[in-house]
Amino acid sequence: MSVWVRGVLVLCTIWPLAACAGQQSALDPQGLQSEQIQHTLFIFLVIAAIVWIAVVIVLGVGMLRRKPMTDQPLDLDQAFEERSGRVVLALGIATTAIVLGLSFVSYAGQRTVFAKDEHVLTIKIIGHQWWWEVRYEADRPHQSFVTANEIRIPTGQPVKVELESADVIHSFWVPSLTGKMDLITGQKNELQFTARNAGVYRGQCAEFCGLQHAHMAFAVIALPPDEFGRWRDHENQSAASPSDQLGMQGEALFRGRGCALCHNISGTMAGGQLGPDLTHLASRTTIAAGTLPNTPATLAGWIADPQHIKPGNLMPKMPLQSDELIAILHYLEQLK
Repeated sequence: MSVWVRGVLVLCTIWPLAACAGQQSALDPQGLQSEQIQHTLFIFLVIAAIVWIAVVIVLGVGMLRRKPMTDQPLDLDQAFEERSGRVVLALGIATTAIVLGLSFVSYAGQRTVFAKDEHVLTIKIIGHQWWWEVRYEADRPHQSFVTANEIRIPTGQPVKVELESADVIHSFWVPSLTGKMDLITGQKNELQFTARNAGVYRGQCAEFCGLQHAHMAFAVIALPPDEFGRWRDHENQSAASPSDQLGMQGEALFRGRGCALCHNISGTMAGGQLGPDLTHLASRTTIAAGTLPNTPATLAGWIADPQHIKPGNLMPKMPLQSDELIAILHYLEQLK
């Protein structure tokens, strides 16, 4: 066998394994619910494989031992028919037992996946075309805040997400942490999960919701509890006012060019509710719902022409001069 052929065979063998790990893999569970889903999946796969192999073996044996055709097709062998009847009855009972057993496994798994805990962190998530509004709820209103496209949670603590849609049906899915749940207009759904380990887990809208459905991603960032507490305290703070001339010019342009009509920046006169909250934009890892990394270059490109990057989104192309773009970009980079 040539080296080229062996290489192709090895590639074909290991290629499917590429989906078994990573930030968005149901086969790389990092939460209580995802572990239970994987456990249930493997039980179903093993039993289904055993049944399939048994059926193939019986089919092969039957084909090898088939009787030759006769001129009297209705001339039945009584002993053979009795044995066949007993086999069919036994297989019917076995099928019923397998189906009932798998139903019990599924029910037991759902008790973990859909378990409700009393002491949870509650996050309200609203799906938009095509981004995620993330609201952290608190007993005291001044401790609540809003962010977008990134969900930070503490490890080891149950998190309840309340799901709503502002337009069409979306679907919240973080394969490494939990299963799917739809966001439906006019209906509130809930999903609960617990992250075991710190890390960044990619989520994705799993229900086709329009032109940019594939570019409607988000990140779940699991942090140690003390680090999450510090982050939450920081998010509760208003945006810092710019202290340099270019930053102040950028803030004035942000309001004057109409950006403040759609975007909110806490502590400023920008109070729009149509687009994502930008209070701490510079501290996020991506922009445009996971479409681009959050760097000065990509942010400038997004401000200059968002329709080129993500056609069909609700942010219009603004007629900005280069110096105006630089000033607004400089202002937004200070929102940490």
